[in-house]
Amino acid sequence: MSGNELHRAASPYLLQHAHNPVHWRMWTPQALEEARAAHKPILLSVGYAACHWCHVMAHESFEDPETAAVMNELFVNIKVDREERPDIDHLYMTALQALGQRGGWPLTMFLTPEGEAFWGGTYFPKSDQYGRPAFVSVLKRVSEAFRAEPDAIAQNTKAVRERLEQSVKAEAGEGAVALGPAQLFNFASQIVKVIDAEDGGLRGAPKFPNTQVFEFLWRAGANGKTPVFRDLVRLTLTKMSNGGIYDHLGGGYARYSTDDRWLAPHFEKMLYDNAEILEVLALCYRQFGDDLFWRRATETVGWLRREMTYSSGAFCASLDADSEGAEGRFYVWTYDELVACLGEADAAFFGKFYDASPAGNWHDESRGEMATILNRLLSPPATPEEEAQLATLRERLFLAREGRVHPGRDDKIMADWNGLMIAALANAATALGEPAWIEMAARAYDFIVSTMQYGDAQGRRRLAHSWRADVLVSPGMALDHAAMIRAALALHEARNWRGVAVSGGDYLADAIAWAEALEAYHLDPQTGLLRMAANDAADVIMQLAPTADDAIPNAHPVYLSALVRLAALSGDDQWRQRADAMFAALGPSMRANFFGHLATLNALDSRLRAKTIVTVGLRRQDLYEAALRAPFIDRIVVDMEGAEAPSAVGAARLQSIGDKDAAAFVCAGETCSLPAWDEAGLLATLEQFDTA
Repeated sequence: MSGNELHRAASPYLLQHAHNPVHWRMWTPQALEEARAAHKPILLSVGYAACHWCHVMAHESFEDPETAAVMNELFVNIKVDREERPDIDHLYMTALQALGQRGGWPLTMFLTPEGEAFWGGTYFPKSDQYGRPAFVSVLKRVSEAFRAEPDAIAQNTKAVRERLEQSVKAEAGEGAVALGPAQLFNFASQIVKVIDAEDGGLRGAPKFPNTQVFEFLWRAGANGKTPVFRDLVRLTLTKMSNGGIYDHLGGGYARYSTDDRWLAPHFEKMLYDNAEILEVLALCYRQFGDDLFWRRATETVGWLRREMTYSSGAFCASLDADSEGAEGRFYVWTYDELVACLGEADAAFFGKFYDASPAGNWHDESRGEMATILNRLLSPPATPEEEAQLATLRERLFLAREGRVHPGRDDKIMADWNGLMIAALANAATALGEPAWIEMAARAYDFIVSTMQYGDAQGRRRLAHSWRADVLVSPGMALDHAAMIRAALALHEARNWRGVAVSGGDYLADAIAWAEALEAYHLDPQTGLLRMAANDAADVIMQLAPTADDAIPNAHPVYLSALVRLAALSGDDQWRQRADAMFAALGPSMRANFFGHLATLNALDSRLRAKTIVTVGLRRQDLYEAALRAPFIDRIVVDMEGAEAPSAVGAARLQSIGDKDAAAFVCAGETCSLPAWDEAGLLATLEQFDTA
């Protein structure tokens, strides 16, 4: 077969390559069969729409007819969107690391016709550069080795396969390892040693948000006896929110900062990053009351609504780092551009607060000159009058920027990333008093359920992984189901809050159905771990069950935190037992590499400390809303609409309210409080549990 078949794809990333002279294939059984029939090695190229270096390699090599001719002659070329097929991406990224190389994107792997990896790398330049061989030279050497050195190729594939099998065994561990509050506190004390005490985040560059690290520190500071833990979270979020990693005109956080003080971002914006950051902003605002955190949360949701919401209400995947062929072109300013938009006086005033001057603060390689990344890292304090003037100037700059060529938007709708954002909106809404955010979340949720859920031959309700242009990628991954379970439970808890307009669906029933599907298709009964791909995904040559934290949340901690909530909200203790079994399976991995499993340790903290607040009675609304205002990572709210008692409380205790109109009970561990009759009593009861 000749020609480029990517014009048939739905993925924006694959469509970016649809006009390449490379004879690209999509990842299908037919593509593998083509390689076997031709006895050609496979060149697998994996990237994503917002990836800057993916674009660079595409422009240099994949759009070049001479390079494409070599690729077409020597290889069967397969292009994969890592967001659309995270299972394929993870398998071959793990294979690259098994070969002793550092991972990253674009991922360039060389496979046998059977799909087994024997060599690879990431970005290859068109010509020899900084110790990197030219891509065409690599292609010719790999092809020659495949034809002339079959024994060496077989040895490489065997070594990679054995490493992958070892990784599966390592993730499974051997037996339970008990971890408790004392060990979690000790881990937090060790993490403090690697935090940048001046600029926040982990020391050095690049700086990533690392929300799982800071959630762990936040949890460790729960009793207030070690304020440094939460102070470091506050410092980090303040620096991020004033730095160039934040878009001061349009809202939203970029993927990471390339420097060590949050100034110069890699300009792509990802849905999942902003979901996780939104939750931390809400927690910090509730604790410290800093107006900065409230403003960044509301501005980020404004960006989400304006730029990332599909017409259906679901949320798009990402915004590109590049526009007009250059990274950051949409976001940065020369001083002359600021003056042209604002005038000399207003540009000077604005520049005093946003680090903008004729000298610039960042070298724009595409223009060959200094430019300005707007930031307030060194901003002097502003009076309310100055802040009002700055807001007016920001609006003028925003409107001017809207006239520029916008970065590309990857408008895939992904179940897992939408699940993360739906839960974040619901949680942040109750913390910040924003009912409209619940309605945004519910609308996105309804799209996932109506468009991306399907029933299989066994009668299970399952989720597809992504949707675009009426094309579904299925079956879904473990994280798709875990994240949407968490989203369903967040909406279930907040469904009666302030008269929000949510659908008439049964969120709790959805969560249970997806949990049953997750257990049936992703749980490995021998290891007790979740396989990333479903056991009926026919085109995955090896099933992996990664447990360590990554840029995108791991399915295990997302599912575990959901299981803890599901047990309380459903009153069915089987879900808590399932969580305990999985914690036991993960115990050795957490003990051996606690820093790589902080998200799972956060879920364990929920299992150990989360308080279930049960509100009952005809006039319980005030108590229910007070319960929802408690920090969402510490509480599970069971709003009793019927007469059946949840297992956490028991019928006898519910009877103790007598003829009262409303009451709330607080349960933690195996202990439940006496009824609280009003908000003050509830807050006092929660405080008693916090300090116990």
